[in-house]
Amino acid sequence: MRLPLTLVLTATLVLTSCGAIRESRLNPLNWFGRSKEAQAQEFATGVVADKRPLAEQVLAMSIEKTPNGAIVRATGLSPMQGYYDAELVARPVDDKGVLVFDFRLMPPPEPQPIGTQRTREVTAAAHLSHIKLDGIREIVVQGAQNARSSRR
Repeated sequence: MRLPLTLVLTATLVLTSCGAIRESRLNPLNWFGRSKEAQAQEFATGVVADKRPLAEQVLAMSIEKTPNGAIVRATGLSPMQGYYDAELVARPVDDKGVLVFDFRLMPPPEPQPIGTQRTREVTAAAHLSHIKLDGIREIVVQGAQNARSSRR
């Protein structure tokens, strides 16, 4: 009597959890992995209306899950101290499901000292809703010299 009851309860739990796996991190097609280094030239397409220059390098990128979607956070390196107004500027999603963000920074009005790398690091973030994430297979953040990407 114990074995059939245990099997029935286990089967019930497995079947009722099938709907929840679709939205969980257990689903390998559901979430993005760690970011990897990529060549910036691979994603250099389209006309850019933003006059701010690209960050010199993209040092790190992460995609954090939120109840309403995801937050794409990137840390870039500016050529000198004093850069401000950092923003991840999204390009249109291409036919392969790749969303490219340009890491844009406003230069200081006057020349500043170069300083150490730590003093030139700037962080920017962008929010993506679940609706926007549905068609996206890869997210790329690009700077002038490199890019970082993360795939599902």
